[in-house]
Amino acid sequence: MFKVFYPTEYYDSTYSIDFKKYYNDGFRGVIFDIDNTLVEHDAPADFRASVLIKKLMAMGYKVCFLSNNDEKRVADFNKEFGATYIYKAGKPLAKGYEKAMKRMGTNKDTTLFVGDQLFTDIWGANNAKIHSILVKPIAKHEEIQIILKRIPEKLILFFYKRKHKIKTKEDK
Repeated sequence: MFKVFYPTEYYDSTYSIDFKKYYNDGFRGVIFDIDNTLVEHDAPADFRASVLIKKLMAMGYKVCFLSNNDEKRVADFNKEFGATYIYKAGKPLAKGYEKAMKRMGTNKDTTLFVGDQLFTDIWGANNAKIHSILVKPIAKHEEIQIILKRIPEKLILFFYKRKHKIKTKEDK
């Protein structure tokens, strides 16, 4: 019933993902959500995000920032990197993800998506049929519309973790 929202994988943080392993497995593009995936909501690229993105690009990855936010937010975040980006992406529709792959020159088999929300990020990546990685949100304080979405997300994540036999600190 909830499988459309299930990520391919689930990590504590974007910064704990072994991107080298994925590169060795043939992945060549990474589509990132920005807010609460790479940095706190509306924050600029910090040192940690900067190091990661530059490392991925040096490794040979193409990077695209995919956001439902406005152009100023996404363009400002990307200024340091010169990666491709798509704003007002219409997540969870697949078209933004497909546009990102086209711009990066990748396809469904060579693209990863990393995001923090099930109902926009992961559902959209699954609609586009690409490898979806859910990460825990960075910030604990979020806007009310996101807080309200986190309530049903907890139920879906409960069933996801049970199915995949995942134990987290919150479960103990």
